[in-house]
Amino acid sequence: MNLEDNLDQIKQIVKDFFKKTCFDLEVYFLPIKDNTLSIEIKTIEPQILIGEGGQTLADLQHILKAILRRKTEAPFYLNIDINDYKKKKIEYLKELARATADEVVLNKKEKELMPMRSFERRIVHMELAEREDITTESIGNEPERKIVIKPAG
Repeated sequence: MNLEDNLDQIKQIVKDFFKKTCFDLEVYFLPIKDNTLSIEIKTIEPQILIGEGGQTLADLQHILKAILRRKTEAPFYLNIDINDYKKKKIEYLKELARATADEVVLNKKEKELMPMRSFERRIVHMELAEREDITTESIGNEPERKIVIKPAG
């Protein structure tokens, strides 16, 4: 089955999955865009489902994608957000990237950011990709991989 054709079945699988967690939560499905199934979760206890640094959320997303992958033949992406955690994290990372890049240009000195997961590093790289006054590079090995922002030239 593909994503669009069997959306009702996919939604039921997702709802059943979260019902088994016994958390008091509401599940919202956003319109499919760019082959991505986006799910927003609203709950009064987000910290338990998000985990430290979003690790539990990443694990939940991984498990649910594995379950859904067995039910659909079409390749797709899954994006789960809990109480806008990811949305806020993305805005924070973009602001951090811009502020750090400005500092690097002002001081003409490279700066390392804290270790990040790959999707977080990608956000920083993409946010700074258009700037010609700095360069970005990922260094190190997982889970300690981080971005270095350097003055251009």
